[in-house]
Amino acid sequence: MSVEKLTVELGERSYQIVIGEGLLQDAAALLVEAGIASTSKLMIVTDENVAIHYLEPLLDVLRQHGYQAHSAVIAAGEQSKSLAVYERLMTEAIHAGLDRKSAVLALGGGVVGDLAGFVAATYMRGIDFVQMPTTLLAHDSSVGGKVAINHPLGKNLIGAFHQPKVVIYDTKALHSLPKREVAAGFAEVVKHGLIADAVFVDWLEDNADRLWQLDSELLGKAIEKGCAVKAAIVSQDETEQGQRALLNLGHTFGHAFEALSAYSTLNHGEAISIGMCLAAKVAERIGFAETGVYNRTKRMMELFHLPTAWPGNLSPEAVLEAMKRDKKTVGGKLALVLPRAIGQVEVVKNIEEELILGVMREEVEG
Repeated sequence: MSVEKLTVELGERSYQIVIGEGLLQDAAALLVEAGIASTSKLMIVTDENVAIHYLEPLLDVLRQHGYQAHSAVIAAGEQSKSLAVYERLMTEAIHAGLDRKSAVLALGGGVVGDLAGFVAATYMRGIDFVQMPTTLLAHDSSVGGKVAINHPLGKNLIGAFHQPKVVIYDTKALHSLPKREVAAGFAEVVKHGLIADAVFVDWLEDNADRLWQLDSELLGKAIEKGCAVKAAIVSQDETEQGQRALLNLGHTFGHAFEALSAYSTLNHGEAISIGMCLAAKVAERIGFAETGVYNRTKRMMELFHLPTAWPGNLSPEAVLEAMKRDKKTVGGKLALVLPRAIGQVEVVKNIEEELILGVMREEVEG
């Protein structure tokens, strides 16, 4: 597979997304190209699963090119996006002697990227940061500069906007993923089509079987297209004052599911898969979406082996309360990203809470 490059246009803070197989071997050259001098001290943040496969080879490549590279390994899973782990990483950065010319490298999935990015955003009031995603799900989270940790009362409530210097996406890493993680990643790939590109949704549907088998050529195209949709939106609305909120299709429901299950039962992709189905059902119920959007959304999730049924142990009332802590909520009024059609979504405000509760109760009853 050839190397593809996309640019997130943000003026002086513009950066490239580099996508291709075997890119970790070229990491040092890509860092230099992004403006991170080979004399810099680096801290690689990764999780225990990724470390087994990729940490030592990356350290070797970086050290051979002059970088002073340190590593910090965290437990895999959403529970690591916590204040306690954040404090530990800040301590490790201090002990490693990182300074204002240093950089933090996030080698892993969305959890690692969010956490390492928040460390970079706040260490010495902000140092350079590089995203090196190793999961399909992270094709979304690694682009756009949203970095955060969780609070027990809500996901990503403690965070910042801190853009990476470069995103280095080695697609070879995806072949070692468990199928559950592959499915989770496709939730975000499909989401990008649902919000902005109906033709892309058709293409995903036509190629679902080969994509599920991680066909290298098609997978690269899917990742490139998903990243391009997000990059275009982020370039227009970096700090989510308007259009960028559209990227949160399914997330108000999904984040509530994750928080109420203590980030342990559903992974992010599974939670937003159910959330996107609920958003489509609400949209049809209020007459906002054309008929058939819900069924098409549900079918797309099922094609990529994602759940669409209500998480059985959660009450609709508890979910609604958790949704009110969503960052789009203003003055206690819910705002949901809803589809009008496949490939077209809008933020809809002031939806009656009883209507949302009614849809969720129907899901509970099956």
